[in-house]
Amino acid sequence: MKICLYQGTFNPPHLGHLQVAKFVLEMLKLDKILFIPAAKPPHKSLHENKDEALHRLNMTKLLVKNEPNFEVSDIEFHRETPSYTCVTIKELYAKYNLSEKPYFIIGDDAFVKIDSWYHTDELKTLVDFVVLPRDEDFDKEKFEKLKNNGYNFQRLKMPKIHVSSTEIRKKAAKDLPLDDLTTKEVEKYIYEHDLYKNVD
Repeated sequence: MKICLYQGTFNPPHLGHLQVAKFVLEMLKLDKILFIPAAKPPHKSLHENKDEALHRLNMTKLLVKNEPNFEVSDIEFHRETPSYTCVTIKELYAKYNLSEKPYFIIGDDAFVKIDSWYHTDELKTLVDFVVLPRDEDFDKEKFEKLKNNGYNFQRLKMPKIHVSSTEIRKKAAKDLPLDDLTTKEVEKYIYEHDLYKNVD
């Protein structure tokens, strides 16, 4: 089974996340993309409690519920420690009995810092990275250095995404419609649970 891992905070999940997953699924001829909402992302200070993390998990499930090739993993919500990618992937190898390296979706802004991630030397042996551009400008020298240091990756050029979680949070704080930003199910969930009311 050809599988790709899509880890993120998904705060909240939106149509851009679906666009990325569908693009990668088609380009790499994959069987499944596994969405992995990070419960306690070590590189981000969400200052959230367990209920707020659970909301992100529930919304991600709503986002992909009509996509047969997409699945959501709650693997990081059963761990008290930070959501280190390397730890999660090793657990997924065992859970799914993976016999070949999965792909791992990552933005180029995060990938250029991949050598600073937790247990990065082990991480690079576990996955093949699928790097998506955030901007036209990227550090070619840094990418070449990572390649020489054993990070297997391919860059996929995809259409620019014109939606962000930040935009949704700001609109939700003002009770504005979230048309064309996320699914109706996610929008309904946000307003039913009064999420993002304290966003400036």
